[in-house]
Amino acid sequence: MKQAKLWLAAVLVGAASMAAGPAEWIEQAKRGELPEAKASWWGFDAADATEALQAAIDSGVRRLVVDNVGKPWIVRPLVLASNQTVVFAKGVVVEAKEEEFKGGTDSLFRIDLKENVELVGEDAILQMRRADYDNPALYKKAEWRHVLCIRSSKNVTVSGLTLALSGGDGIYLGVAKKGVTNENVTIRNVVCDRNYRQGISVISARHLLIENVVMKDTGGTAPAAGIDFEPNGPSEELVDCVMRNCVAESNQGCGYVLYLPNLHRDSAPISIRLENCISRNGNRTDFAFITGNSEAEAVLGTMDVANCRFEKAVGSAISIERKPATGAAVRFVDCVVDSPAADRPTVAPVVVRSKAGSRESVGGIDFGEMMVIDPVERPVFGYEDWVGGSGVQSLRGTFHIQRNGQEETVALTQEWLAKTFPPRTYKQIPPLSLEGKTLVPLAAAPELPVAEEDCFVRRGGTFVVYARQGETVALRVKLGQVGRYSGKTMPVTAVAPSGAKINVGEVPFPEEAELSFAAPETGLYRLTLACSPNRVAVTGVSHPVAISGDKAPISFIGAAGDLYFLLPAGTKEFGVLVYGDAGEAVKATVFDPAGQQVWEEDTITLPVQFAPDRPAPAMDEVWRLRLSKPSALACEDNCVDLRGIPPFLARDPKGLFRAE
Repeated sequence: MKQAKLWLAAVLVGAASMAAGPAEWIEQAKRGELPEAKASWWGFDAADATEALQAAIDSGVRRLVVDNVGKPWIVRPLVLASNQTVVFAKGVVVEAKEEEFKGGTDSLFRIDLKENVELVGEDAILQMRRADYDNPALYKKAEWRHVLCIRSSKNVTVSGLTLALSGGDGIYLGVAKKGVTNENVTIRNVVCDRNYRQGISVISARHLLIENVVMKDTGGTAPAAGIDFEPNGPSEELVDCVMRNCVAESNQGCGYVLYLPNLHRDSAPISIRLENCISRNGNRTDFAFITGNSEAEAVLGTMDVANCRFEKAVGSAISIERKPATGAAVRFVDCVVDSPAADRPTVAPVVVRSKAGSRESVGGIDFGEMMVIDPVERPVFGYEDWVGGSGVQSLRGTFHIQRNGQEETVALTQEWLAKTFPPRTYKQIPPLSLEGKTLVPLAAAPELPVAEEDCFVRRGGTFVVYARQGETVALRVKLGQVGRYSGKTMPVTAVAPSGAKINVGEVPFPEEAELSFAAPETGLYRLTLACSPNRVAVTGVSHPVAISGDKAPISFIGAAGDLYFLLPAGTKEFGVLVYGDAGEAVKATVFDPAGQQVWEEDTITLPVQFAPDRPAPAMDEVWRLRLSKPSALACEDNCVDLRGIPPFLARDPKGLFRAE
């Protein structure tokens, strides 16, 4: 039936061709009298075909054929239309125009808030100019110059195309309007080749099918994955997302990565399935799954990986990080791991990690009956504990290991895990819960020196300030870049004691801004600044500011210098837990209220804790923690977790709070 309709359409177009020329055909197409039109009717300019091709798209014709005119269609950014099928004829190349796409979000094709859109090709190529965008002399760095950007759209199909050489992703599935996810998107028989950031990025999608797709040779900026499922906020969704018969190969980053810390317990539960997929030929990791760690911050749902094969990763084949046992269930069925980290004998093929910010045990994973082909003599499974004390729970599965003609079976049991990976031991002091408590400033904060250098927090955090009704709170916020990561303007909001939200302003990336707001009531104001994966510092201009470690340990980058914390009267025990993030290091020194050094540890990577055995103080005491460069290793990401005391660190003691 479909072939008959296509034949009839061709007959009608042919009849129209004999009766009129391009001008009349265009008018007929606009009036809906032709079921199909050719883009060349609107003209073709070999130097810049943008106007002609955009006019053809805007004509409203239901089926538009981008015909092969013997040369590439050189274009500036194009916007696609609803209720239209665009067919790229065999051998067609649509190419980004040189010295264009200067905007950081300029994409070759864009579909925003549209519906019923098809892009169909046969040996057709949509490509950009990746090397140009990576040249700082030519372009301002950005990672959103995608070949195809789809946002908040539904009923979209992409098939039979190669999407290559972007300044961002081959295909990006994002959000143009908050709360509006992409819905019913199918990507089939597509190749994403040599893109800059990702082969495919999935920010928000419901009912997504990716089938028979190859994602290869991604590289330029992190994460550089074959595909990355990475929502930007808790209102976004990954519901009924299926990948089937796909290949990720030779990417600088992971083959398949799911980075989900921005989805929380109250987000829509995830439902994602990888089926008969392959990762091969030197991806950094084949499959990575990361969530938030606390019960409130870890998304629920299911992640199923069935009949997949993971071959020759540079590092571990499978890496699962921070996911608590109470979070989404991760399940593997009949998967094969083949020769990962062949020249790195200390790296386990399958690894679970407790990383910076973790307080809960990692777990809730079923590895099923997994075949591991490993020529290297080493443990098949590893638990990397960068926090200490959290441990692993609810892990199941059996590894069938083939090595040098021999087969060994290792079954994961809680007893085996406890024996093989005993938790690091230090005094277990729980964090002080602020639930139901009122926070008030110190009645008499001491006058102590205030460090002048900036104190940067990695990935953002919560900053707190106390203000009285009618006061104006003025802040300087500095948004900094980490490595080659791109960033974007960061909105700043304050949450008043009553829970009301105040729009404070925004900070361009990577710059600083002077911001202020009027306090509508007296009490504690919380500013949550999100800048992952970069860094942010807040300087209190009018009111002292503290950094909160209420929900998670505080993550710094570099040497933060001198910071004060409060030891409330009557506190029987407390701890200051310090550690590097994933092998990075810091030096920590603690000074008592008299200014005397009472503890120091150099080159801290794994967790260490200062937990003195001393009488409970009769009065509130202000102590000082100094974070400085270690004598060995670089001072990079490091974390502080305050236990048993108010979880605040401040440059100025006047910014500290006690809980009542």
